[in-house]
Amino acid sequence: MHKDDQMTPNERLTAFGQGQDVDRVPILPFLATIGVKASGMSLRDMRANAANEAKVQIDCYRRLGHDCMTVDYGLHGLGIALGSQVNDPEYGVPVIQEFVLEDLKNLDSLDMTKTERKNDPELRQRFQAAELMLEAAGDECGVDVTISGPFTAAASVCPASRLLRALIRDPENVHRLIRLCTDAIINICKDLHSLGLSFTLCDPVASGTVLKKQNYIDFVFPYTKRIVDELHEIGASVGYHICGNTNNIIEPMVDAGVDLLSLDNMVDMATAKEKVGKRICLVGNVDPIGVMTDGSPADVDQSVKECFRKAHDSPCGFILATGCDIPHEGSLENLDQFMASGRKYGQWPLQAKLFG
Repeated sequence: MHKDDQMTPNERLTAFGQGQDVDRVPILPFLATIGVKASGMSLRDMRANAANEAKVQIDCYRRLGHDCMTVDYGLHGLGIALGSQVNDPEYGVPVIQEFVLEDLKNLDSLDMTKTERKNDPELRQRFQAAELMLEAAGDECGVDVTISGPFTAAASVCPASRLLRALIRDPENVHRLIRLCTDAIINICKDLHSLGLSFTLCDPVASGTVLKKQNYIDFVFPYTKRIVDELHEIGASVGYHICGNTNNIIEPMVDAGVDLLSLDNMVDMATAKEKVGKRICLVGNVDPIGVMTDGSPADVDQSVKECFRKAHDSPCGFILATGCDIPHEGSLENLDQFMASGRKYGQWPLQAKLFG
């Protein structure tokens, strides 16, 4: 437990979820990329094995005392399991260089058994990393899995540009592919949930800056809801994050039944509070680039303060987070300030005079 806290993350999140008093508001920075700096590794080193993946998250937790460690199944995880090829940059996020499916008419060529843990070395590595994190944290801190939502998963199998054109030209096969991805996501999550993990669905290709609202309702919402419903049946909690401007789809995002709604910094927290704050706990949303990467510690403090000013009184609760993953170019100094400011403004009971 961090020296500046009075509760462990598990104690805090349990009490927060039950509407009880806590020592401070939960804090959940996105650390999938910048986190390697806490361990002095490159991103390639981190990806090399389960021990390195776990060490990065454990070192981040010991330094920051944030409220959950993360296993990153990845936005391309499903595509990689099925045969999409990615590069392996030392300090960058892998990019798909060759898609396993170039034509939706070849859907029958996909072998979905490749996404099962026994057949997928990447999933086995994530599973082992989670075991190591849980062993290190004991009963202090839980582990959350970030995994692609159904539309982004489909875009890791077939190029997004072709998928988007096919929404009009070949909607039947788009639905077939997304159904296959949905089934696989559910099975992967159920497997990982055997360790007691929670989940965050990340679906950036479904962003309101990419899809029209009706496209989201037709091609994303029903599959997302099915994933959420299935995971709720096994007792798993599910957060939801879509990058970019989601103002036009924020209501159906909540309709999917998720437990937490994570918002990109392009979404105004006060507006989100007005639209859906009575229905769901809001998570967000300090700018990961303009503030966390390019800004100063003073900028970080001001942005955290602004988030609290706008969302501290959201009816179903507010959790401080970054608006998305913090790039590798970000600084640990700014990350330390993010946590310090979160503890300052988020001390319980909340005092509006600190950030009003």
